[in-house]
Amino acid sequence: MKLALKYGLLITVCFVAWVVIAHKLVPNPQSLVHSAGSATFVNIVEILGIFLGIRERRRQMSDHLSFKDGLKTGVGIAFVYGLSACLFFAVQFLLPGSNFLAAEAGARNQSPGQAALGAFIGLFFGALLMGLLYSTIISFVFAARQRSSEQNSS
Repeated sequence: MKLALKYGLLITVCFVAWVVIAHKLVPNPQSLVHSAGSATFVNIVEILGIFLGIRERRRQMSDHLSFKDGLKTGVGIAFVYGLSACLFFAVQFLLPGSNFLAAEAGARNQSPGQAALGAFIGLFFGALLMGLLYSTIISFVFAARQRSSEQNSS
């Protein structure tokens, strides 16, 4: 649980920093910086956070991490990231004059509440889905490396 909090919150801090800096430097919410740039940055940070968390969990278990333990660790990190990022945007949404959600696709055709709900659902479940994918791949690689090193030592 500590690893999930540590790395999940680290991903969230990076994501929040990206959003705040991008909105300050590029005020146009329709810019590629806010759509493609944000998605690329957040996915890279999520991959790194999950990788580092699984790697640390492996070290804690004396280099004997099962695929299942790696997967649980990675999904836990993604859950904390998704939930904490949604909480940040919920607080930010309630502040007067905030417009970070204005860059969301379709936000102009919806009420602010509908746009926020859609953004929160997309962010949370997107973080979980991508976290599951990344955790599966990273855990598989670690498990395969562990098997090959055990076979070589036999």
